[in-house]
Amino acid sequence: MRLQDKFKEIREDGKALLATNFYNYETLRAVLEAAKSSNAPLILQLTKSSIDYMGLENAVAMGRAGLSYFGVEGWIHLDHGGSVELVEQCLNAGFDSVMFDGSELPFEDNVILTKKVVEMAKPFNVNVEAELGYVAKLGQSSEKMALTTPEDAKAFVNLTGVNALAVAIGTAHGFYKSEPKLDFPRLNAIRHATDAFLVLHGGSGVPDEAIREAVRLGICKVNIATEIKNMFTLTLKKELVNNEEIDLRKTFPPAIKAVKELIEHKLSLVN
Repeated sequence: MRLQDKFKEIREDGKALLATNFYNYETLRAVLEAAKSSNAPLILQLTKSSIDYMGLENAVAMGRAGLSYFGVEGWIHLDHGGSVELVEQCLNAGFDSVMFDGSELPFEDNVILTKKVVEMAKPFNVNVEAELGYVAKLGQSSEKMALTTPEDAKAFVNLTGVNALAVAIGTAHGFYKSEPKLDFPRLNAIRHATDAFLVLHGGSGVPDEAIREAVRLGICKVNIATEIKNMFTLTLKKELVNNEEIDLRKTFPPAIKAVKELIEHKLSLVN
């Protein structure tokens, strides 16, 4: 099933898809084991950094093999594609979904490049995601606010033909210094202004009830990345303290298990 068709199905059911980034075999295994145990579909996400680290063809092959091996319904998505060239490479590599992130560009430039990506993706029949508004990335100030307006969202979707839209409603990438306050009235208004599938970036650290409410109000995709890296690394650090074991097959499993349990919980929120 195409991802855009799955979005339509889960939105009608009042649910959302969890989109999890993976960085190596261990994090891939963890999220897929969680999806299998939860009997839930899952989006596997790759950023440029992860693609550079693992290699494009290798990363896609790992994702495809993992989905097949664990028997999980899933899709492979380019997260925060920063250039049309990278999007084209991922389309040719067989991605099910691509994101062009022009959110830091002027509105008109974001429209022009996103529309170009939409046209480029048509022969591949894949889902195209874009971002509108300011969702602070790692290292950027979360104090700056440029939230998505319903009017801009409607105009952007109509001008570009994009399938999915990541909206700025108060989240940020990375860790929060204080509990994020999501603008639910704004989300509700955006949902009524456009039929695009709405995406929540910066899902790591958002309170459970806020995620549930966001899904209830129309979010179809919730991104989780930072919490995966954090859970895996902190658990591994604890495992290696005063541990003479050198066999990676023995030191990695506790970290895999911790991420699996994290994702099982996140899946329960969106379903």
